[in-house]
Amino acid sequence: MLVDAIRPLAAATTRAGVVSGLGGFGGVFDPKAAGYDDPLLVAATDGVGTKLKIAIEANRHATIGIDLVAMCVNDLVVQGAEPLFFLDYFATAHLDTDVATKVIAGIAEGCTQAGCALIGGETAEMPGLYGGSDYDLAGFAVGAVERTGLLPSSDNPAKPGDAVIGLASNGLHANGFSLVRRVVEDCGAPLDAPAPFATEHTLDAALLEPTRIYVRSCLAVIGGGKIKALAHITGGGLLENIPRVLPENCGVELDGSAWTAPPVFGWLQQQGNIADEEMARTFNCGVGMTVIVDPADAAATVQAFAEHGETGMEIGRVVESPDRAVTLHNLGSALNAAVGAC
Repeated sequence: MLVDAIRPLAAATTRAGVVSGLGGFGGVFDPKAAGYDDPLLVAATDGVGTKLKIAIEANRHATIGIDLVAMCVNDLVVQGAEPLFFLDYFATAHLDTDVATKVIAGIAEGCTQAGCALIGGETAEMPGLYGGSDYDLAGFAVGAVERTGLLPSSDNPAKPGDAVIGLASNGLHANGFSLVRRVVEDCGAPLDAPAPFATEHTLDAALLEPTRIYVRSCLAVIGGGKIKALAHITGGGLLENIPRVLPENCGVELDGSAWTAPPVFGWLQQQGNIADEEMARTFNCGVGMTVIVDPADAAATVQAFAEHGETGMEIGRVVESPDRAVTLHNLGSALNAAVGAC
């Protein structure tokens, strides 16, 4: 049975606060046992979109579960919350235990990276809804933050002049894959051939690079008390996610010459003839998380993230804006890495 196969995977993710394991009708977690005095609970749910289509077509299932966890827990940490536990939903026409076990092993690995426990989930067989080897995934994460630590900060909100720091992404993460798949199809690039932008990898392996999980580094730096706001650059890209954490009458100006994106982005833009604005609204363009701090704290914050394994760079400023606009200059400088054609 699948439950027997995944039970040790879930057990390996246990942490302080877990009360019950797999097999019950619900998972039980005790926030007080996790060390919280006056916690607020923060919940997030997400999927991995049509990145699944590439995983299924390529028969590569080992890392898509990491993406699933990442998309949820990165949304929690931007509110200052530590992910506590995770549940998954796996739906398919007919259960392939080998595939499902690989997927859930990836989920367990993502939970380990994020420091949260995999305490339950649901597997659904629906042959009337799904066809062939297709499957779908959804994830659900709950975290906690002490009441005084909720982000964006209400006591010290972002203001014009503050620095915007970008934390580097390691690729596409799990957004924009309908456009990615269209570009791949239009240019006829075989998934099992060397990637034109990273010839040491096949194209499918390069596109399936799992989403970076920023939880441990962000929690560590949040503890220093300097961060005013964090934004996870997910669906909507740079243009739509940063405004979600800004006060009224504030926007940001970003300078693409301040960072270099992984070459997959330049390849996609070149092959798909994609305008800068669409790139910035669809993809992370090399910045998976943004951090807002007082300008006097910018250098120390970049250094603190470096000490916790992140590549950070100052990429812009908070400015006055009546509509929380993101103005992006020189994106071509970030995306101009030389790449091969299909």
